[in-house]
Amino acid sequence: MKDKPRIVAGIPAFNEEKAIAKIVVRASRHVDKVLVVDDGSSDDTGLIAEKLGATVIRHERNLGKGAALRAILDWARGLGVDVLVTLDADGQHDPDEIPSVVEPILREYADVAIGSRRFSRDMPLHRRFGGRILDHITGVSASGEIVDAQSGFRAYSRKALERVTAAETGMGVDSEILLRAKEKGLKIVEVPAKASYEKPRTSTHNPVYHAFDVFFSVIKFTSIRHPFLFYGGFSAIMFAIAVAFGLQTLDYYAKWGRVVTNLALVSVAAGILAFVSFFTGVILFTLITVLRERR
Repeated sequence: MKDKPRIVAGIPAFNEEKAIAKIVVRASRHVDKVLVVDDGSSDDTGLIAEKLGATVIRHERNLGKGAALRAILDWARGLGVDVLVTLDADGQHDPDEIPSVVEPILREYADVAIGSRRFSRDMPLHRRFGGRILDHITGVSASGEIVDAQSGFRAYSRKALERVTAAETGMGVDSEILLRAKEKGLKIVEVPAKASYEKPRTSTHNPVYHAFDVFFSVIKFTSIRHPFLFYGGFSAIMFAIAVAFGLQTLDYYAKWGRVVTNLALVSVAAGILAFVSFFTGVILFTLITVLRERR
């Protein structure tokens, strides 16, 4: 007889004493154990979670969502669980939907399942629009479609836990994990999930800050994983600018017999950036290739 799969829930939390009790209690109905990472809260978030039977990991100061998720992933790997479910502590996700998010993992047709808010009609227009932009920037797909890459309501198989890590400390960690999962060839699927926006504050971060954090996380990930493509592409753009402004400078000199300083400076500066960027890409590509071969 096959053993019952062990399912745990991980909840990153920062100053969520008003919502954490409900999340912990309702999540406990569907999982074997609940972990709350109290990420430097100044209120009673951790104390409440602990009193309700959750395992609590405390950070002395606020390290960011990425650090909290990394602690959750490490904890789940250490327990050797079959499925890890992550959800936010602010009440946006409904813990009673955990079984539907976990189902693709238990049926073994997915390694990562996302409780996607894009199916929710209650999502405010500005969040829907901003989320779609970030999803396209991330470029992670499930079944050929862009997924809700910013959703923190997810389920991970044991295989995914063994292969996926998180280096980001900020809000870009959700996108980073999916990019790493895609790179490792893991199957990603979406599951319809509700999202509550009744609470006045469903995020501790300004949406503009969130967007920039995610954007630069994706840029950093791409530059590290594909340095020649990233820096080579930038070099090509700078080279084209250098040539365009250089030709304008020569054309102006041929017609009027003098050099337009601004045009010449732009051409030289773009040429230098193109040169530096190209060789940066070559050097990083070489180093990363050598490191991969030594593994």
